[in-house]
Amino acid sequence: MATEHTTERTDGVTTERSTVVSDSGATTTARSGGGITGIVGIIALLAVVAIVAWFLLNMNRQEAAETQAITGAAEQVGDSVAGAAESVGDAAERATQ
Repeated sequence: MATEHTTERTDGVTTERSTVVSDSGATTTARSGGGITGIVGIIALLAVVAIVAWFLLNMNRQEAAETQAITGAAEQVGDSVAGAAESVGDAAERATQ
């Protein structure tokens, strides 16, 4: 005949249940823990998602700053070339007079 004995312990946060089943000399023990492991897992997953999101946003800001710097440099070069072309045009006009 099978004999079953269940023991339950709790510390207010975690509940541990231990069941021992004895059947003709063979003994089987089953344990189940509380839900604190699941909560810690969810918090760790949220932390990983937050860190990945922060890195992606930071990369996007860096790319925008780089684009603005390149645009500013290109505008300065364009202004310099336009100024030089105007100077050359003025000099050519004076030379022909």
